[in-house]
Amino acid sequence: MHGHRRAYVRTGSGPALLLLHGLGCDHTTWAPVMESLARTHTVIAPDLLGHGESDKPRADYSLGGYANGMRDLLTLLGIDRVTVVGHSFGGGVAMQFAYQFPERAERLVLVSSGGLGPEVSPAIRAITTPGFHHAMSVLAAPGVRHVTTAAMRLLAATGVNQLRDLDEVADIYDSFKDPRTRAAIAHVVRAVVDWRGQIVTMSDRAYLTEAMPMCVVWGADDMVLPVAHASNASALAPTARIEVLPNAGHFPHKDHPERFAKIVRDFIRTTEPSHYDRDRWRELIDEGAPVAPIQAQAGSAPLAPVHTVRRAAGA
Repeated sequence: MHGHRRAYVRTGSGPALLLLHGLGCDHTTWAPVMESLARTHTVIAPDLLGHGESDKPRADYSLGGYANGMRDLLTLLGIDRVTVVGHSFGGGVAMQFAYQFPERAERLVLVSSGGLGPEVSPAIRAITTPGFHHAMSVLAAPGVRHVTTAAMRLLAATGVNQLRDLDEVADIYDSFKDPRTRAAIAHVVRAVVDWRGQIVTMSDRAYLTEAMPMCVVWGADDMVLPVAHASNASALAPTARIEVLPNAGHFPHKDHPERFAKIVRDFIRTTEPSHYDRDRWRELIDEGAPVAPIQAQAGSAPLAPVHTVRRAAGA
């Protein structure tokens, strides 16, 4: 598609579900729940550009670029509307997709999602540093990589809650042996994170979720993105359904696959799909967050009148 290989899995039949994986992962992160979800739905699970079996070109790795890619993939597959399920970075892509293409999105399921607060693990912030690529070229050397990934998997198997996600981290680390993967991941992270944390947020557009059913699922023991961000989602979108799973980390769909699949199916069964209404969308934007006034600096020329897109009360 557009000259680049895009890998994806399509399985099942019924209403469409688009499953979007997180940073450094691929479609296999959904393996524990795909068979269950495919019993009642058409499941599409792509490898995002720069990940998995998809190409890793020097390209646009912004959230908007990914959202465009998902629209084009669905168009290619002849699928008009989907419920979008996004994990971690994929949650940011899911929100961007729903924002850019509300006519294509029926519901939104965010799983330990980015974009709901600034905090993020130091390991992800480290990817934004200038020395990341060089450091990883050393750390990804075969001997170092094999020892480190083996140690991570042993630690994950100990059953300690704070270490449960290290098996997934080991898979991500192992993928960094490919310099194209390292470069792609660095581009992805720098588009949404800096040394202080996440720089992309849904807070300024959260009011638009009034027109779209949203469910937020989080692991209570998440060490990558804090579970407090689920509360942020509740504050930003009061109509959202919030599910915090105990004894689960950053990958609740892998820690509790049966419960996760049930949550998704019940959410779909008990909500009406969003239907894009251009006039209602316009009203929501018009009545959205207040616009802060702009003040001229002392001694500067008078500002020309500023026109906002918010109606006066009673207009």
